Amino acid sequence: MNLSILYRGPLSSCNYACPYCPFAKRRETPAELAYDRRCLERFVSWVATRTGDSIGVLFTPWGEALIRKWYQSALVTLSSLPHVRKAAIQTNLSCQLDWVDACDKAKLALWCTFHPGETSRERFLAQCRVLLQRGVRFSVGVVGLKEHLAEIEALRRELPAEVYLWVNAYKRQREYYTPEMIADLTRIDPLFPLNNTFHASRGHSCRAGASVIAVDGEGTIRRCHFIPTPIGNIYDPNFADSLYERPCTNDTCGCHIGYVHLDRLKLYDTFGDGVLERIPYGFGESKPFLENLSHAHLSTE
Repeated sequence: MNLSILYRGPLSSCNYACPYCPFAKRRETPAELAYDRRCLERFVSWVATRTGDSIGVLFTPWGEALIRKWYQSALVTLSSLPHVRKAAIQTNLSCQLDWVDACDKAKLALWCTFHPGETSRERFLAQCRVLLQRGVRFSVGVVGLKEHLAEIEALRRELPAEVYLWVNAYKRQREYYTPEMIADLTRIDPLFPLNNTFHASRGHSCRAGASVIAVDGEGTIRRCHFIPTPIGNIYDPNFADSLYERPCTNDTCGCHIGYVHLDRLKLYDTFGDGVLERIPYGFGESKPFLENLSHAHLSTE
C-alpha cells in the first residue's frame, strides 16, 4: 500500500499569538500534553509495523509541535524507517534545530510558516539558514494579509532563490485583494491564484480517503481534515478495506492540504514528491517547475 497520512493529534497549544488563530497562546495541562505524547508514540509505533507499505507522514498540528521533544523524536524515528518515504511537519520554526542531525535528511521535510506579528524576519531567516546549512528540505510560507505585504516581498528578496515561498490567501473576506495585489503576490508565488480560490469539489474524485487519509490521536481515519465523518481506524487490522476513492461531499475546497489531492487539478504533476511539504517539483530549476506548472488549473472557476 502507498499511503500518505496527515496526522493531527490532540495537541492544540501554541507559543504564538496570531490574531486569526483560535489556538494562539493556548496552554495545555501536563496531563493533556502527556496524552498527546502517548497518542503520538502509539502512532509512530504503528507506522513502524507497516513494513510492507510505503508511507509518507505530514504532521498538521493545531498548535506548534516542534517545541515538544516528542515530535522531534517522532521525526527522527520515522525518517529512519526504510518504508517511510517522507516525514514532514508544519511549524513556525521557533524551536531549536540541532535534533535534525539525527534524522535521515533524505526523508525529512519542514513546512515553515513566517508570522510577521510574532517574530522578526531576521530571526526567521536565521532559522532558514540553519536548515540550509544542515541540508534540510523545506518550504516557507506566510498568510497573505494586506498589512504584511511589505514583509512578504522582503522575505522573498532575502530567501535564496531555490527556496519556495508560498502565500496562503486570506479568504475570510470576499474580494480582499485588489487586482494589483493579486498580481504582486503571483509574482512572489506563481501558485497564489490556485490558493486564492474555493475550488468546486462536490462530486469530484479525490485521493483523500484512498491513498491519502487524515488520522487523529485515537487512530480514527477521516478522508481529510475537512470532512468530519470517520471512515475507519488505523488500529483496526482491516482498516485498509475502508480506503477507496469517493466523490467529495463538500461544495468547495479552499485549503492546500485538501485541494492538492483533487484529481481534476492534476497537482501531483506540479508538486511531484513535494506534495506533503508543499514544494513544487523542480522549483529552483525554472524549466522543470514551469513545465509542471502548466498542468495546474490556475483559473478561479
